[in-house]
Amino acid sequence: MEIRIKIWLEENERVLFGDGRLQLLKAIENAGSLAAAAKEMNMSYRAAWGRMHASEDRLGFALVERGDEGRRAMQLTPAAKELMVKYAKLEDAAQKLLDKSQDELEQIIKTARGIGK
Repeated sequence: MEIRIKIWLEENERVLFGDGRLQLLKAIENAGSLAAAAKEMNMSYRAAWGRMHASEDRLGFALVERGDEGRRAMQLTPAAKELMVKYAKLEDAAQKLLDKSQDELEQIIKTARGIGK
């Protein structure tokens, strides 16, 4: 048995941030540019740019800024880094709760089935 959950931030029925955006930001941080991050994620540059632009527009602040290394270089803003940390903590806390609940539910099911007596 598995309990599954997906978490995302939404406002006015529009996604602000979620796991996909988190993965894109991590890829930008690792690769140093949106183009390289898109390639790393097997995504078109246009799709990556569109998601980034939509999130920044909906959030009301920048997630990336031009880096010092060149015209295409990008780095994450302090706000993006903080958002990533808090979002990861939220996912971790939710997963811990799910794990605990799963153990409890599995025990109930085993007992009801006559397995856990």
